[in-house]
Amino acid sequence: MEQIRHSYVDNGGLKLHVAEIGSGDSGVVVFLHGFPEIWYSWRHQMIAVADAGFRAIAPDFRGYGLSQQPPEPENASWSDLIADLLSILDHFSAFKVFVVARDFGAMVAYQFALLFPNRVSGVVTLSVPFVTEAISINTLPEGFYMLRWLVPGRAEADFGRFDVRTVVRNIYILFSGSELPVAAEDQEIMDLVDASSPLPTWFSEEDLTAYAALYENSGFCFPLQIPYRKLDDVESVENPKVQVPALFVVGEKDYILKFPGMDDYVRSGTVKNYVPDLDIKFIPEGSHFVQEQFPEEVNRFLLSFLKKHSP
Repeated sequence: MEQIRHSYVDNGGLKLHVAEIGSGDSGVVVFLHGFPEIWYSWRHQMIAVADAGFRAIAPDFRGYGLSQQPPEPENASWSDLIADLLSILDHFSAFKVFVVARDFGAMVAYQFALLFPNRVSGVVTLSVPFVTEAISINTLPEGFYMLRWLVPGRAEADFGRFDVRTVVRNIYILFSGSELPVAAEDQEIMDLVDASSPLPTWFSEEDLTAYAALYENSGFCFPLQIPYRKLDDVESVENPKVQVPALFVVGEKDYILKFPGMDDYVRSGTVKNYVPDLDIKFIPEGSHFVQEQFPEEVNRFLLSFLKKHSP
């Protein structure tokens, strides 16, 4: 971890934090995090690809971790994240890269690959595949966490009852389960986790401290905008077809597979209508945070893909 370098990239006056490691002799790999994550979520993968000769670059999205807050987070857009990614790649003179992403970062990765295919060698996503409007959360109960967090002020009030460390802890415990997080009418999402519940065995108190420190810096204002309150604002591409090689890794116990239609969408191969050159890997005991839970397995799949599709 001490070998990881930290710097800032300026994009239109907004400072974006970037962690990096490796020489880049074999190519460049960009890692995009999800929620409630930051660059640190990729620590195991960054070291693995650097040891294999690649340069690993892992930014904190704007409004996350050590990156600067945009002045009007309520006006956040997904195109801002695309522009930030372009700025970071140009800063590091990385014309063509592999993009590895998890959770909502997968939406940024695939959007980038659709808009700038000449700059992408391949896409790897964890937990979230390429998704279309056919996958909807609107049929889920009102207490489903994403629907609750769509409501301005509701998550802020829920989170505000606890310190940042407890909020991150609760979300990690909750999202590590295999069931969709749904609160009863008289509950808030944070109430779904008992104070006595232990952290997942693969997530240490030291890890929690690292996350909590970075979310104490950033807060949750921007993360509640992107992804949750801007899900319907992703720029659509007519007849989308991802032209680059891709890999999707998902845990069999990831609650994402219980989204309406998601499991069939993945297992039936319907997703390949949009991503023709897609390889799908399942990790039997894997949960939502599969890259932290089973880093060796994820690294094996990742390195095999990188080596197969490197120039």
